[in-house]
Amino acid sequence: MNREIQEFKADFFKALSHPLRINILEILCDGDKNVNELQSLCGVGGAVISQQLAILRNKNIVKTRKDGTRVSYSLQDPMIRELLVIARQIFNNHLVNTISKFDRLQMESKP
Repeated sequence: MNREIQEFKADFFKALSHPLRINILEILCDGDKNVNELQSLCGVGGAVISQQLAILRNKNIVKTRKDGTRVSYSLQDPMIRELLVIARQIFNNHLVNTISKFDRLQMESKP
């Protein structure tokens, strides 16, 4: 069972391993969006957005809802929002540690 969970986690994080996919997910944290809206907000072409959405959809990270001819995308699980917040906090912690190390190095190099 542990192996299955580890494989799920690895596949899940692989699906998140592209900056545009993270951008899309951060946008979807604010609510449903269609491809045109995502294209405009991300500043890339529709084909690129569709390709990234397909990867996220195949890993059940986003879901679709069809309203007539319009297809909207949303987060499959609201906990993805929390995961993105935690990832930002980890980044901030790393940044603080790096700045602290840099400051120490500067202090040590002063006569």
